[in-house]
Amino acid sequence: MSVPSMRPSRRTMLRGGVAASAGLALTGLAGTAPALARSGRPTAGWGVQVGDVTSSSGLVWVRSDRPARMIVETSATESFRRVERWRGPLLGPGTDFTGTTPLRGLPDGQQVHYRVLLEDPDDPRRAGEPVTGTFRTAPAHRRDGVGFVWSGDLAGQGWGINQELGGYRLFEEMRRLDPDFFLFSGDTIYADGPLTESVTLPDGRVWRNVTRPEKAKVAETLAEYRGNFRYNLEDANLRRFNAQVPAIVQWDDHEVTNNWYPGELLVDDRYTEKSVDVLASRARRAFAEYYPIPTLSPARDGRVHRVVRYGPLLDVFVLDMRTHRNRNSTNDQTRDEQGILGAEQLRWLRTELSRSRAVWKVIAADMPIGLVVPDGATDFEAIANADPGAPLGRELQIAELLRFVKHRRITGTVWLTADVHHTSAQHYQPSRAAFGDFEPFWEFVTGPINAGAFPASALDGTFGPERVFVKAPERANVSPAEGYQFYGEVDIDGGSGELTVRLRELGGAVLYTKVLQPGRVGQ
Repeated sequence: MSVPSMRPSRRTMLRGGVAASAGLALTGLAGTAPALARSGRPTAGWGVQVGDVTSSSGLVWVRSDRPARMIVETSATESFRRVERWRGPLLGPGTDFTGTTPLRGLPDGQQVHYRVLLEDPDDPRRAGEPVTGTFRTAPAHRRDGVGFVWSGDLAGQGWGINQELGGYRLFEEMRRLDPDFFLFSGDTIYADGPLTESVTLPDGRVWRNVTRPEKAKVAETLAEYRGNFRYNLEDANLRRFNAQVPAIVQWDDHEVTNNWYPGELLVDDRYTEKSVDVLASRARRAFAEYYPIPTLSPARDGRVHRVVRYGPLLDVFVLDMRTHRNRNSTNDQTRDEQGILGAEQLRWLRTELSRSRAVWKVIAADMPIGLVVPDGATDFEAIANADPGAPLGRELQIAELLRFVKHRRITGTVWLTADVHHTSAQHYQPSRAAFGDFEPFWEFVTGPINAGAFPASALDGTFGPERVFVKAPERANVSPAEGYQFYGEVDIDGGSGELTVRLRELGGAVLYTKVLQPGRVGQ
């Protein structure tokens, strides 16, 4: 099925050059670490990425197959007749031969074409073939409008790259929509999800995975976490997507292990390393190496939560509901300052929301608010605790935030998330809620990209959610071959300021549409 454009194309996309460059075969590279000494010239078979683009900046990523100097050249045209040259870092084993180069002082609202060259550190004349990409900087003027896509949950529950089905097909569909950026809403890998060569489906068909040694067991070592990120980049659809669509990336649990929280000691027999803090440190380093996130650095502690200001129409508030949370529990305590965000992140979010002058404030949460996500028989993994009464546990922190938004008259807040492996739209209304000191708001859920789909989660009535749309399977862990793979699309009109959300499924069909009006505290 053809996928209609998000809007009349505003890009002069490098359809041939970028796609061909990003789709370079990984023959001889896949699943292997670079050698410290190789003959020939450096190559970048894992493609390129750009992260956290603003009206004047972006962060370019690449991985080499050996030690190399990263060089980025930018141009206003595909021909690269006139270029600006950016000298990047020396790529080596300390970062798994990955590196990023910040681009600053870029023109607003313009298409930027770039190419990454990898130079031999001992002989700069020996450079590999350039790998090209393109992205559009955020507009400085409201009239230009903004459009983006979002989803999460990649290669989970035993469903990896299936070349017989075309790999990660959802990335190709999103690419053809020509969005300004992609919001990757967590579970970007499944470090705790080993892959087997084949899985027999309920109808007798056989799902066949591309397999690699790092995906044969749960990740524990830094090398195994790195291998999980490399695995996804073997997919040609993802590499083409990365070369044409910049990303805003956050993490959730499966970058480390299922349902983890700080201080946890695992009882899972698959792990020899039981300390989640040790595993999370290794996973965080690999995450920082494989995604271009300016607030993170492989060499030092940084933070995942941040705000990306995408012109006068949009600020994206990227939350981290994993690093600063308290332990999973029955989630019914009457006091809970730590909550799911931590006290410091909550203060940061309140401050940044107050400062924002954008028409729309997208709160990118890696977990939903009113959907019940259990962790075992008695504990809870997300915010809701299956008690429809007054806020308790982690709900107290969200109640404080919602009250703050209401009383500070903060307009244009919309919650986007993934995590639960189905798609839905929830409207939260104080007249239906046990806690009523907030203004009505919308939460939209999507995903997975290429993972098992699951039945719809139960709703918790504390904040008065009404599920106005849902699509989910009736049984657990439905394979991507059987459907139920979802993504969302957001369009902000430069003239009216209206924000339109479309929930889509693999194949391009629009399942649900909601238009929201600007300038309102609640709606």
